[in-house]
Amino acid sequence: MSRVLHIEGLRFAYPGQAPLADGWSAGIGAGVTLLYGDTGSGKSTLLRVLAGVLPADGRLTLAGARLDAAPDAYRRNVFFCDPATEKFDEMTVHACTAALRADDPRFDDALWRALVEGFALAPHIDKKLYMLSTGSRRKVYLAAALASGRALTLLDDPAGALDAASIRCLWRTLADFAAPQQPGRAIVVASSEAIDAVPLAATIELPPD
Repeated sequence: MSRVLHIEGLRFAYPGQAPLADGWSAGIGAGVTLLYGDTGSGKSTLLRVLAGVLPADGRLTLAGARLDAAPDAYRRNVFFCDPATEKFDEMTVHACTAALRADDPRFDDALWRALVEGFALAPHIDKKLYMLSTGSRRKVYLAAALASGRALTLLDDPAGALDAASIRCLWRTLADFAAPQQPGRAIVVASSEAIDAVPLAATIELPPD
């Protein structure tokens, strides 16, 4: 397996709690990897660690950039957006997307436009995010994430709050990324449910809380 993200001796624990990871070493390759675990098992926390948002012990290397040695270069290679964030609420969909795609020269405009249609976002494109439903806000973040050209994309419960048609669009798009034509891109999907509609490169299962 060609590794996109190298994880070496990773350890993370909240104060006074058992470690979520303790000396974990692994490689995440191209394609779609499922991060699977029950609610409360630490999936969202682990995504934040891999994104470089939460500090942890150990070494993370992505596309040749080590988080500890070159944090800016590492984070430029990651797309991660907390689906519950309120930081973009005063922005329009266009402005939010522009912020999320900043410093992403390989962003796929054609794919983004297709996802806007597939997620039925076109009627909302000039609205501010606070005017949108929870599901529509998540679609805005997902469209930017899936069209990203960054080496690592981290998706936290991407099907949450989506309608059935949008879920089908999501799975179709992820299935396209599961094909071997994109060897340099890894997508990690955190979910408490199995994903049968997408060929997976690997599954990482977290123990119950």
